[in-house]
Amino acid sequence: MVVSPTFHPDLDASHQRINSDEWEEIYVVGDIHGCRPTLERLLNRLDPTTDELVVFVGDLVRKGPDSAGVIDIVRQTPNFRTVRGNNEQKLIDGRKSIPSLTDDDLSWIASLPAAISWDDSLVVHGGVDHRKPIAEHELTELLNMRSLVPDGSYDRPYWFETRRDDPRIFFGHTVLSEPFETPHAVGLDTGCVYGGQLTAYRCSTGEFITVDPETTHEDRSADSIVDPERAPPTSV
Repeated sequence: MVVSPTFHPDLDASHQRINSDEWEEIYVVGDIHGCRPTLERLLNRLDPTTDELVVFVGDLVRKGPDSAGVIDIVRQTPNFRTVRGNNEQKLIDGRKSIPSLTDDDLSWIASLPAAISWDDSLVVHGGVDHRKPIAEHELTELLNMRSLVPDGSYDRPYWFETRRDDPRIFFGHTVLSEPFETPHAVGLDTGCVYGGQLTAYRCSTGEFITVDPETTHEDRSADSIVDPERAPPTSV
C-alpha cells in the first residue's frame, strides 16, 4: 500500500492508494453506525479470506449501540480498511464523544484517511463535486457532499446522480432507499441503523450483498431517505 501526498496542501487528511493486484477480491461496505451484530452478520455472509480486502465507507460509529465493538473488528482485522466519515470527524473535532472509546481508539480514528483508491475506483464518505478537480476539495466536502445546490443538503441535483466522470466513486453518508450503482458512482448507505439494510459491494462481480439489522436503533424521517434516480440528469 502506498500513501500518497494529501489532496491539497491545506487539507489535513491523507489518501491511501491500494494495489489491487495484492488482493483476490475487494468488497466495499456501507455505513455501520455502531451496529456490531449487523456487521457480524454481513461478514458471515461475505466470509472474506485473508487474501480479500474489505473497505468501509466511514461512519463506523455513533447512533447505534456498540461503536467500540465495530471499531474493534475493523482495527483488529489486517485486511480491513476504512475512510473517515463525518461522524468520525465529529469525534476528532470534539463535537461529539463516545465514552466506550479509549484514547487509543480515538488516536486510530484521527489517523484515518479521507480517501482510499485502487485502479479507477475511489472511496470517500460523502462524495465529490465533478465541477472541480478532486485535489481541490476541502475535507468537509469529501465527508459531507450530497447536493450540488449551495447549502441544499437534500435538494436535487445530487452529485452521484449527475456524475459522468472517472474515477468511480464509492460512497456512504446519503441514506438511500436502495443501493445505487452507475458506471461512475456506487452508493452503499442503506440505513442499517434506521431499520434499513447493511450493504456491501463485490467489486469483481458488481453484486450487492445485503443483510437486515436485528432492530431499528433510530428513527429517520422519510424526507431524509433518498430514492435514487438513474435517469440522465439535467445540466448543472
